[in-house]
Amino acid sequence: KVSTDDPETAFCTLANREELNPEEGSIHHCLYQFTRNETLTETNKLLCDVCTQRHCGPKNNIKSEKKYVYTNAKKQMLISLAPPILTLHLKRFQHAGFNLRKVNRHIKFPEVIDLAPFCTAKCKNVAEGNAKVLYSLYGVVEHSGTMRSGHYTAYVKMRAMNNHLSDLVLRGQSQALETEPVKGQWFHISDTHVQPVSVNKVLSSQAYLLFYERLL
Repeated sequence: KVSTDDPETAFCTLANREELNPEEGSIHHCLYQFTRNETLTETNKLLCDVCTQRHCGPKNNIKSEKKYVYTNAKKQMLISLAPPILTLHLKRFQHAGFNLRKVNRHIKFPEVIDLAPFCTAKCKNVAEGNAKVLYSLYGVVEHSGTMRSGHYTAYVKMRAMNNHLSDLVLRGQSQALETEPVKGQWFHISDTHVQPVSVNKVLSSQAYLLFYERLL
């Protein structure tokens, strides 16, 4: 669906992303790079229907690709609907010639993350005036090994039922005003082996998948 927004506000976010100054090697930096503003020029120019009609006339039957008009444009991917459950999938491989190589670098991630700098200013399910969209970590998937073989383990937080999250999932709304992580005990799960661990152990893991639940 194509919509026309005011150019002055089309690229605005709920919170000022320029004040974020994310640390390289962090999940904030990953999100910042993923949602950065891109300029489309040369072979990446955007096909403009308005420019094409203005150039060729609305009544012309455009059959030749040469008659289409392409123009420079800006592109930015932002969140327009904050999900009840946020799943972040880290790209842990890179090309090394004709082969793929696993990326073992530790990516820092917080127990509570604010998505406001990555949400459009008109985010549909964020109350007007809210400048925060907070999520609490409750699960991590970690992969050990190489691109050819390895083992998956998980860190999971056992906590009381989150009634606010249930309201958000079932009815699309919540009165939650929580700003602190959901309290609970973390466990490390590897096949049939389960043991309690500290939150510091969780935050130092080589995360492959991150699971957050919405607080605010």
